[in-house]
Amino acid sequence: MFFEEDRIAAFREMICSDTVEEREAALEKILPEQQGDFEKLYEALEGNPVTIRFLDPPLHEFVPTEEEDIKKLADAQGKTVEQIKAIIDSLHEFNPMMGHRGCRLAVTYPELAKMQTRAVMEAAIEVQEEEGYEIVPEIMIPLVGEKKELKFVKDIVVEVAEQVKKEKGSDMQYHIGTMIEIPRAALTADEIAKEADFFCFGTNDLTQMTYGFSRDDAGKFLNAYYDAKIFESDPFAKLDQTGVGQLMEMAVKNGKATRPELHCGICGEHG
Repeated sequence: MFFEEDRIAAFREMICSDTVEEREAALEKILPEQQGDFEKLYEALEGNPVTIRFLDPPLHEFVPTEEEDIKKLADAQGKTVEQIKAIIDSLHEFNPMMGHRGCRLAVTYPELAKMQTRAVMEAAIEVQEEEGYEIVPEIMIPLVGEKKELKFVKDIVVEVAEQVKKEKGSDMQYHIGTMIEIPRAALTADEIAKEADFFCFGTNDLTQMTYGFSRDDAGKFLNAYYDAKIFESDPFAKLDQTGVGQLMEMAVKNGKATRPELHCGICGEHG
């Protein structure tokens, strides 16, 4: 049986791999579990729409911190403890929420997007055949700020999705969209909509990047803003309609001008 710690270990192997082949081998261990996750999701939704966001967190969140776990990873990788520690140190970022995460992971490691796409499509086809639900997978690419960035990842998703359909003899339809969580994405929504079937506004990051302060650290000074009547409420709890809302309104308007059938949603605490 494949336990959660085995999945974490396999993902750590992927992070610490030196070659594409090594990363693919590590991801091959995760694929059945990821597919199983999605199968349970489709079964629970009973044919209702479900949007699956591709991997978003920065890689440093997955690496071990305890000496014992670092030693296990080193042994599994055939590396020294010092080599693994050097890899972990290299993943350190001063501002990880604006660093190597979201679609940037798929651009750097396309094999990640390939694995997740295969898991999504095989799970959807399997559940549709077994349960009879009409399933249309919705794949969401996070943290996009440039149309070419989205197209790069989308091309990978389409290639793998079509390959799976061919292997399974399926004609399943699917949608590919993106999270609008970077101000530049909202400002260039007319271009991004050329590659997106839907938008989902990630208002946590969009608020963070629009205001220019961290949602993890803002609590240290927001009370002073309330006392001074600069803010009436926490912008991470109540959506700022003046600034962030204006970006969202612009993105919806310009996105739909390009793609009138564009579906728009919202996620995060504000959702």
